[in-house]
Amino acid sequence: MIKITQKLKDQLWWLIISVDYEYSRIAIADHDLTDDTLTLWLEDKHDFKNSLDECLQLDIKSREFAKIIKTENLNSYEGSKMHPTKNFVYKARIEINAPLKWYQDDASTIEQQWAREAVLRTILTQLVETEAARVYE
Repeated sequence: MIKITQKLKDQLWWLIISVDYEYSRIAIADHDLTDDTLTLWLEDKHDFKNSLDECLQLDIKSREFAKIIKTENLNSYEGSKMHPTKNFVYKARIEINAPLKWYQDDASTIEQQWAREAVLRTILTQLVETEAARVYE
């Protein structure tokens, strides 16, 4: 579970309400990845902003981004491996590279975009599910 501050939760809900709960209208205007943080600037596709200062800035820790890449199997593929001692082949996930290294060095532009969109999807899903769980209780 990704830690989201109450202020960010409120801002995300405001964005969700402003797009009339059409999550597909939420776009990633820009992004930046440092050693510590992935920053996504979010906006409404029907109301593009003139600058990033007008967009909602979403910061998550790089290690959380790495977890999402791994969970979504973006840095691996389904393949066959040979058992080292018993000489039989079995199906397994084969990791291309460590998640952040894969994102920076191996992923194509579209794969990087998929990874960023997976972060947005994960955050929005977590926000809605935790709110639903809270209301249910």
